[in-house]
Amino acid sequence: MHNEGRIHSIDTFGTVDGPGIRFVLFVQGCALQCGYCHNPDTWNPRDGRTATVEELLAEIEPYVSYYSRSGGGITVTGGEPTLQAPFVARLLAECKRRWGLHTALDSSGFCDPHHVEELMEVTDLVLLDLKQLNRERHIALTSQPNDRTLAFARWLSERGKPVWIRHVLIPDVTDDMADLTALGAFMGTLGNVAKFELLPYHRMGVHKWERLGKAYPLEGVRPPEEKEMRRARHLIEMAMRDAKTVRIGES
Repeated sequence: MHNEGRIHSIDTFGTVDGPGIRFVLFVQGCALQCGYCHNPDTWNPRDGRTATVEELLAEIEPYVSYYSRSGGGITVTGGEPTLQAPFVARLLAECKRRWGLHTALDSSGFCDPHHVEELMEVTDLVLLDLKQLNRERHIALTSQPNDRTLAFARWLSERGKPVWIRHVLIPDVTDDMADLTALGAFMGTLGNVAKFELLPYHRMGVHKWERLGKAYPLEGVRPPEEKEMRRARHLIEMAMRDAKTVRIGES
């Protein structure tokens, strides 16, 4: 039961999706359609290939010593891994049982927390993408509102589940001062943020949109300059610090 999942691809030497060297599993299917997505070929839940837990464990096993020695492990991303929560939960549980690997989930948070309770029990770290705090602009960017994502972030905080918050800075899309301040203020209300990653928008996935025959929504949008990254980080960190001060003062 829940022994088979839909897989897009794997990376046996990932270094950016969690601590250490990691086995990164890209699963198929996503409910969002982000305008800057560099993996639009993961959206359709019927594409990709099927794989069993045992087949994936066999692909992981040759590299376990590298993952363990580096303080790494396995990260499941996508697509959206919570769409296959029972399957991913079984895979992560086996990775922990057999090898004691650190487990991470890279998620948009667009899910029902009650649907992922079993998965969270075997997940050590959540890499949570907070794409846009303004609800209407979130809909314009991803096709969906952000209510579920924010509720999931609060749910994780209440349970003390460590998270790395990720935010992609896109000029004229996610870099508004009010939106960045709102992001920092929201993060400041959470008690489980172990790390914040501000990521620059890039165009490396545009060729996938073209291959799929899809019009790229952010055509003409440039990557941010370093000074824009510094400004955004400053605004976010100031708002986060202020919100933390208020939270501590009220507790």
